[in-house]
Amino acid sequence: MLLSPAFAPPAAATFFAARRAAAPTRPLRILGPCSAESAEQVLATARAVAALGADVLRAGVWKPRSRPGAFEGAGEPSLAWLAEAKKQTGLPVAIEVATPAHIEAALRAGIDVLWLGARTVVNPFVVQELADVLRGVPVPVLVKNPVAPDLDLWTGAIERLRRANVGEVGAIHRGFNTGTPDARYRNPPLWGIPIELRRRMPEITLLCDPSHIGGRRDLIQPLSQHALDLAYDGLMIETHPDPDHALSDAKQQVTPATLAEILAALVVREPHSQQATYAPRAEALRQQIDYADRELVEALANRMRAAGEVGSHKQAHHVTIHQPERWREIFATRTQWAEELGLRPEFVQQLYELIHLESIRRQQSAADGAT
Repeated sequence: MLLSPAFAPPAAATFFAARRAAAPTRPLRILGPCSAESAEQVLATARAVAALGADVLRAGVWKPRSRPGAFEGAGEPSLAWLAEAKKQTGLPVAIEVATPAHIEAALRAGIDVLWLGARTVVNPFVVQELADVLRGVPVPVLVKNPVAPDLDLWTGAIERLRRANVGEVGAIHRGFNTGTPDARYRNPPLWGIPIELRRRMPEITLLCDPSHIGGRRDLIQPLSQHALDLAYDGLMIETHPDPDHALSDAKQQVTPATLAEILAALVVREPHSQQATYAPRAEALRQQIDYADRELVEALANRMRAAGEVGSHKQAHHVTIHQPERWREIFATRTQWAEELGLRPEFVQQLYELIHLESIRRQQSAADGAT
């Protein structure tokens, strides 16, 4: 399905870039209810978030639920409620879309910003279909991370939209399903993945969705602060006039009054400091880090040379390369050493998993060369 020539998308290609430039010291704020439930609820929330300095009003129109029978959004009728809220408050409006029909209805209703949800981003065929529908339409599109912790799926969806020459494309970090229960978060943040996204795409607008990461009201503020400390460009937070009775995701929504307290408590840090004491001390510490990194890389190189010699030695004596008992010994002692030295055992565990894989590769390569 192609978009009708009658469409006149209201948003410009530099939607988020312009807002960031206009208020460089304040993070972007995309605020609103998880779901648009009624005209009264949408308008009340819109007025409240406008008073909080929101840049965009967000609301779910079509809600992808894991099981049938749950509230799946009010659908197309709620687009009129959002249009009225936009008219009365002047706020641009953002909604999630998952099908070509959603896109067509959204643009006909004057929706300013679209986002692709986590369940949509997992399927490149669906993303490509949506990108084809949006080809050449200058509407900003935000891409949530996929449910699974797969950075290539995330960046691939962004690239598909960019190649379709849509408006500005941004990213939303909403946490991941790791397959392992986590008592702390609804969707563990796995901060390293969005950090790597930013390294690969430094120009992209990156937003954090603490509501979906935490799944609880009390986690919104600390998660938001952590995101800002990592230089995210803004936040997408869910708010509802009566969150205890919300029709979807009640536990992670807050009242506008509580949201005002959360936003007021956030500290926006600068990328640099002009204080005279900052630069000299920072440079000295960075030199220490560079020196330690050099020693670390040299130590790793020495270790891998020894691993190669062990591989040749095993080959000469017809001994298997992988020895689980030895690995268990290394794993136990190194994590213990880490704890004694004030390092997180989990960090050293992950590091040694990589070291072990490279050691096996080195030993195999040495053994193959000896045959």
